[in-house]
Amino acid sequence: MDTSLSNPEKINPTNTNVACPAGNGSVSTVQGSHHSPAANPDATLGRHVARRLVQIGVEDVFSVPGDFNLTLLDHLIAEPGLNNIGCCNELNAGYAADGYARARGVGACVVTFTVGGLSVLNAIAGAYSENLPLICIVGGPNTNDYGTNRILHHTIGLPDFSQEFRCFQTVTCYQALVNNLDDAHEQIDTAISTALKESKPVYISILSNKQGLEAAVDAAAAFLNKAVKPVMIGGPKLRVAKACAAFVELADACGYALGVMPRQRACPGVSSPFHGHVLGCSRHALLRSVGYSLLLKKEKAVIVQPDRVVIGHGPTFGCVLMKDFLKELAKKINKNTAAFENYKRIFVPEGQPRKSEPKEPLRVNVLFQHIQKMLSSDTAVIAETGDSWFNCQKLKLPEGCGYEFQMQYGSIGWSVGATLGYAQSVPKKRVIACIGDGSFQVTAQDVSTMICCGQRTIIFLINNGGYTIEVEIHDGPYNVIKNWNYTGLVDAIHNGEGKCWTAKVNCEEELIAAIETATGEKQDCLCFIELIVHKDDTSRELLEWGSRVCSANSRPPNPQ
Repeated sequence: MDTSLSNPEKINPTNTNVACPAGNGSVSTVQGSHHSPAANPDATLGRHVARRLVQIGVEDVFSVPGDFNLTLLDHLIAEPGLNNIGCCNELNAGYAADGYARARGVGACVVTFTVGGLSVLNAIAGAYSENLPLICIVGGPNTNDYGTNRILHHTIGLPDFSQEFRCFQTVTCYQALVNNLDDAHEQIDTAISTALKESKPVYISILSNKQGLEAAVDAAAAFLNKAVKPVMIGGPKLRVAKACAAFVELADACGYALGVMPRQRACPGVSSPFHGHVLGCSRHALLRSVGYSLLLKKEKAVIVQPDRVVIGHGPTFGCVLMKDFLKELAKKINKNTAAFENYKRIFVPEGQPRKSEPKEPLRVNVLFQHIQKMLSSDTAVIAETGDSWFNCQKLKLPEGCGYEFQMQYGSIGWSVGATLGYAQSVPKKRVIACIGDGSFQVTAQDVSTMICCGQRTIIFLINNGGYTIEVEIHDGPYNVIKNWNYTGLVDAIHNGEGKCWTAKVNCEEELIAAIETATGEKQDCLCFIELIVHKDDTSRELLEWGSRVCSANSRPPNPQ
């Protein structure tokens, strides 16, 4: 959602309700604290935005100052419940708001007009692809400049001020251009409520149809109770539908073999990278909003969307909320462990990495063996685009351990800003970020903000000398990058201010010592551990994935 604020003048609110998610999946309202400027002399547009952000659960806003948003920032930082976190660039501010929204349910960033708005656009697009309610507030020019032929700085040199607005239309669910005080209050409230309803989750605006729910449950139970070896697959819309707990409840009740799609591994209580093996044991499946074709025919599947249930090629039930459906189905499903028993018979577990020789150069599989031992309910994992995708997918997450990555959009550099935002939203968790050297070079600056905020994240910087994920798709000299002294860079950013500790690791012995220090003596510090690994040290999964992407990208044109 893009909200462009022209000038934070005094406003005359006429409606002080903002829709926001309630615990039962319906839409509740937050009452405003003022009714007119006369009753509250501080009733400026900026203060109204600040109060609304606090009311929907935003305690930290990520910003980059610019001359068009400075007055707005004054009003935001004047709000007692709102903490402004200045970021090094707009892209990172957007990524930080993305990470914050993943843990807190909603995030916000503030940038300046055009030069800031177009810079943050890539992060907003990524949040859109991940169904995250991210409120992007752009401080715009003075209202007196609208409708004139005046050419302003920070623009592309045209008197048309709508360019940024048009760019945001394709990657946001609602756009509010606030340049008239008469409807400013209503526009802001509509924008915020739309972000909550449309971006995450969609179903809040849909009331559950009790008769349709009962019919869907009865039909699904009858369909699945006749299945010989049914399985369950969790997809990325479980979190959007706030149905993770209901999914686990159904899994416990039915006893089916269970698989989880990669983007759903953050769902508490479920964690499995082996859904392909699970499907091989099945004849029928109960699918949770799977976006890709699997090894199943649709006539043998029950597909559950956030507000819709489709049973085979047969009946479709609309206005049925996923969370309600799963809870009710758990009461009527027969327990059937046939597929799970078959899976246990045929599954061969992953082997252990070969034991390292003394002072042998560090291998990536050894690294992740040690990261596995660090995980608990008090930790969270952030996986950067690249080989960390595949290595982190194989981690077995303890209950309560957070896990995030950006699979759909796959923007390199996302994890630095996302780590900043995620860690800020859950300060009691120790975030473990796995970042490649190429990705880190894109967004490295906001390690500075992490230190400034007193965060305790452990960053594993995997230095293999280039864009390894691109190498496995299509190699070339452009995939080799200039090597940095990464620990030296972070030490320079630290500059003796705040708590930060760095280490450079070449072998397993040094890795063990570094982890012991990071989790012991330096547990209250930001810990940056640079890992030197061979340029060809990649996971088997990345090799396979790269080969498939290469084949897909090199297909000849279809004959006309």
